[in-house]
Amino acid sequence: MYKQKTLKEQFSLSGKGLHTGLELTVTFKPAPADYGYKIQRIDLDSQPIIEAVAENVRETQRGTVLFKGNTKVSTVEHALAALYAAGIDNCHIDVNGPEFPILDGSSIKYVESIQHVGIKDLDAIKDYYIVKSKIEVRDESTGSSIILLPDDTFSVNVLISYDSKILDNQYASLDDMSDFPTEIASSRTFVFVREIEPLLAAGLIKGGDLDNAIVIYEREMSQERYDKICEVMDVPKMDATKLGYIMHKPLTFCNEPARHKLLDIIGDLALVGKPIKGRIIATRPGHTINNKFARILRKNIKLNDVQAPAYNPAVAPVMNLQQIMATMPHRFPMLLLDKVITLTDLYAEGVKNVTNSEIFFLGHFPGHPIMPGVLIVEAMAQLGGMLALQYTTNPGEYEALFAKIDNTRFRHSVVPGDTMLMRVVRTAPVRHSMLSLKGYTFVADKLVAESEFMVQIIKKKRIQ
Repeated sequence: MYKQKTLKEQFSLSGKGLHTGLELTVTFKPAPADYGYKIQRIDLDSQPIIEAVAENVRETQRGTVLFKGNTKVSTVEHALAALYAAGIDNCHIDVNGPEFPILDGSSIKYVESIQHVGIKDLDAIKDYYIVKSKIEVRDESTGSSIILLPDDTFSVNVLISYDSKILDNQYASLDDMSDFPTEIASSRTFVFVREIEPLLAAGLIKGGDLDNAIVIYEREMSQERYDKICEVMDVPKMDATKLGYIMHKPLTFCNEPARHKLLDIIGDLALVGKPIKGRIIATRPGHTINNKFARILRKNIKLNDVQAPAYNPAVAPVMNLQQIMATMPHRFPMLLLDKVITLTDLYAEGVKNVTNSEIFFLGHFPGHPIMPGVLIVEAMAQLGGMLALQYTTNPGEYEALFAKIDNTRFRHSVVPGDTMLMRVVRTAPVRHSMLSLKGYTFVADKLVAESEFMVQIIKKKRIQ
């Protein structure tokens, strides 16, 4: 799951829009690495492209509405939830109108189409937003809240509460995104009959009917008023004394409304722009607070553009010191890598424990020990060498040598007692035995150094 993903092939879905009632077609296409989600209005002369990020949401009444200037596209959350839950990071979406088709009011058609065309890996790292501490947002006026807690995976818990005889309190949870297709995707949007008149007055739900939503009649009204609503909705008249669910298809789950709210959260948090590792606990969520929360996460990401590797000393490393020494020739005092904690074909993460016994502290500087910046870069390069040697048939017969250093920056000092957490990322495929890398070094969550460099993979010379 460390690689970015996109669709193998494109697919299209057609249907009427929930709010406009227009016949619409939306087409999902493969996209390159780091593209994200982008939506293009192909019905307009300029065919503007709207980036699907939280800051571009301007309306949240009965759906998430993205804008670019005066151009908008709405009801995107069901499709984005399906993409996000499938692990798709990059997708270009064409739509021939101002909203996505509502289909049956859920994500299931999108999920089935994604499963049909398939998903492919891209040659780029999936950049997770790793939650390091509790994040919370509340709306005291509505009683809504969202809490995000650190976790190793992404999961969601939702509690909804309404002053209703039919729908009062419900709970839903999703602990594994692989369960989204069977547990959440088919959960439909819902509406109370008492909400229909003001929504119609606001120019919304022109395409709403008893086939694309859960419709809840829970407060008795006059037969005359009920008849008018049925007439506007173009459905047969019903008995105003009979309360309950009145849509054509019965509930798929007894807590289907809560599951749909969970679906909406996933769709709205897809606008964060990165997959999240953390646990969501949401109480009385809605698109407004969902978007407010997504904007907070976006701000945190901008402040911490690169995050430190997740490191648990209790977990066995991919390579310990003995294994590192069996692979690379460096020895004390120039061996500056203690553990390799992650090693893939795209990136590596490692640890260097900085102690007061390091020999360079004797002269750098007496009474004020600071690790030389060149040795921080050397430590990253040694980790990069471990990554480079993965591209050889027999790593023991090769070694990786520094070939180039560029754009190095030192942001903070490293001193005795610090634990350096390092990440090196491949920035281009291996060419002519040369590997280009970008390295980052952290102490705790603080970025202390970064550098671009190149290593050369060469065959070890035999000593006669």
